[in-house]
Amino acid sequence: MFKNYLKIAFRTLARRRLYALVTLLGLTIGITFLLLIANYIQRELTVNQSLRNAHQQYIVKSRWKITGMGNEIATLAPLGPTLKRLYPDLVANYYRNYGVTAIVSNGQTHFRESVQVGDSTLLAMYGFPLAYGDPRTALRDPNSIVVTTALAQKYFGETNVLGRQLVMQTPRAGKQLFTVTGVLQELPANSVTHLFDQGGQAFIPMRNFGYFSDETALTLWDNWALVSYLELKPGITEQQLNRAAAQTIKAYAPPEVQKNLQAYASPLRTYHLKANNGLIEKMVLTLALVALFILLMAVVNFVNITIGMSASRVREIGVRKALGGLKKQLVGQFLTEVLLLTAGATMLSLVCHELFRPLFASLLDKPLLSLIDWSPVAWLVLLGAIAFVTLLAGSYPAFVLSALPSVESLKGRLTRSLRGGVGLRRTLIVFQFSVAVCVAVGALIIGRQVTFFFTKELGYQKEQVMTVASVPRDWSPEGVRRMENARNQLARIAGVADVSFSFEIPDGASNGSVSVFPQGGDSTQAVTATALATDEQFAQTYGLQLKAGQFFTGGSRDSLSVVLNESGAKALGWLNPVKAVGQFVRFRGEAFQVAGVLSDFHFGSLHDAIRPLVITSVRKDPIYRYFSFKLATHQLPETVAAVEQAWSQLFPDSPFEYAFMDDTLQKLYRTELQLKKASSLATVLALVIVLLGVWGLVSLNVTRRTKEIGIRKTLGASTLGIVNLFVGEFVLILLIANVIAWPLAYYFLGGWLAEFAYRIELSWLPFAGVAGALVFLTGLVISTQAIRAALVNPVKSLRSE
Repeated sequence: MFKNYLKIAFRTLARRRLYALVTLLGLTIGITFLLLIANYIQRELTVNQSLRNAHQQYIVKSRWKITGMGNEIATLAPLGPTLKRLYPDLVANYYRNYGVTAIVSNGQTHFRESVQVGDSTLLAMYGFPLAYGDPRTALRDPNSIVVTTALAQKYFGETNVLGRQLVMQTPRAGKQLFTVTGVLQELPANSVTHLFDQGGQAFIPMRNFGYFSDETALTLWDNWALVSYLELKPGITEQQLNRAAAQTIKAYAPPEVQKNLQAYASPLRTYHLKANNGLIEKMVLTLALVALFILLMAVVNFVNITIGMSASRVREIGVRKALGGLKKQLVGQFLTEVLLLTAGATMLSLVCHELFRPLFASLLDKPLLSLIDWSPVAWLVLLGAIAFVTLLAGSYPAFVLSALPSVESLKGRLTRSLRGGVGLRRTLIVFQFSVAVCVAVGALIIGRQVTFFFTKELGYQKEQVMTVASVPRDWSPEGVRRMENARNQLARIAGVADVSFSFEIPDGASNGSVSVFPQGGDSTQAVTATALATDEQFAQTYGLQLKAGQFFTGGSRDSLSVVLNESGAKALGWLNPVKAVGQFVRFRGEAFQVAGVLSDFHFGSLHDAIRPLVITSVRKDPIYRYFSFKLATHQLPETVAAVEQAWSQLFPDSPFEYAFMDDTLQKLYRTELQLKKASSLATVLALVIVLLGVWGLVSLNVTRRTKEIGIRKTLGASTLGIVNLFVGEFVLILLIANVIAWPLAYYFLGGWLAEFAYRIELSWLPFAGVAGALVFLTGLVISTQAIRAALVNPVKSLRSE
């Protein structure tokens, strides 16, 4: 029986090949986009799921009453071990890490690497597999190091490198020799080794923490700079842990920390999705809905064309019933036709998936699995999706047309249910246009907001500013003097206008803060401010504007002075910047004189409002990580090459790794850029599917009304009149679609924009622009078809059947 269904289905589709092609193309586009989006979503949903005892793994986050007082993803350094000691029935294990970057060398091979200084529990707690080495002892001894297979290949040209040694430059202990005690197999993305954008490539024991920071800080309850993870005992809830953490902080932490900090456990299984205010989760949900709606638009095309052709199939149904055909056989026949189209579209979509997967992966900046790497579950889901689309698209012809009375069908008469199909068709077209308007307006607004990120005046000059992060670190007064000498030599290079070195750059990654208050004021009313250590050339290099006073001068008084931004001066009570100059402020137990006040500039991202900023001199805080170069030439390649040559002479053991601030800001808004690209692609696909549907419906309508067109032409109707006959049907549909889409788009986009402290204003122009473009494209498609029909000889039209 099924073989017979297939034969008839092939014949029917071949006879109506034009409309079958429209449906096939629309379904292929919709399914391909859905597959690509599903591939991306599957990757995001599997992050952290492969960790050992994943349902028991948590990261300890911090909620501070004073904004900016501490980092959300870091917490008190001794909290993890203390909880394990005090609550052994709750906590099974803990892992803490301190993320740094360091220059690692093997002979003449030098690279800056991301390094995690962490507890020895890392490998056993999460079940990370070692290609070589013993996970129980790999991080037990000082100066041991575990590397990834990629890093081992990078430095040694092979992966079995147990016992080999690497040199690491550390800011407090100089060059140190580390012995490889373990080689990690390639790990999937997770929130332990890949918590930040750059995943950890090397892991060293917490015993070497003193190489990078004050070793006593590990036991201090006012040090909230470590990331802490906990594994709970089976059956223990995060609420139980939160109560234990609150009791521990109350017992051990200083009063200021007790008053402002709430530590809480966040499940690692969902952390990746919910981090940064749920940014990834919102991205996943948005793309999933868009992909689903685009597929539904393709299904709508099929249903609409089927409704349009229903009159031509009425007699076929009547004949089959008169010859003894059963309703279930008709249902099977119609569903087979839809299944054939859906299966063909799916096969084409799988090919398109592999063809466009690299492009889509680069667009979202995320690797996507190839078909050969799909799990059996993924293929079962795909089969289920085919069945769902078949039922969705075939429900009308299968269950409505097959139920027509035999006598009425043989006479070719349309029953009331079929006439009602016209209303259904128009409703579905309204749905299509509404989705297209929403997606297109969303793409425009997202694009304008992303453009705003890069065109807004940030308060500093980012153009032609180059930063180098691979700076050899010697955090001592002598190390600062060496950096000053190097800076002065680099500044003499032709094409280099200014050079500065500092601990931070305005890349949105700053997490240092201090509690500052006016001398003689109430310390309990201290202002939390971002802390920045720079040399005296920082303001000039970045083109910062002084409101009052002066920046650092390079003299001995720099170590006794600070520079504030406007927001910092206002928060401390000096509304007039001039009055702040010469005043004294206290933080870290010392008094500093305000040397100057800078105009506000965006040190972080535009998600957040500008916060108070306190700048100290590197002569006081001898810490630095970046060199910044202001290039005053259009011959950038030659200047960069000259700087690299001088760098290799000044720092022969340090690689020259540079980036321009424009590129750094691209990374700062990476998720928004991904959403912009994906929404732009979705807009194009939605418009293609809508216009395909319009083209198919108008073509079908022209075919059905050929004789009517001939009569109208014979009676003197003009070509324009014939065109208006078809255009008029879509005018009301477009109007209703915009009435529905505009409020929805305004509501959701307003909510999205509200997440940014600095944003564009929603205006009517994008909405009107999208509506106008859609009217033009729809009118163009309809007019092309209608004009061609109107130009046909009326005699030929009147002879058509």
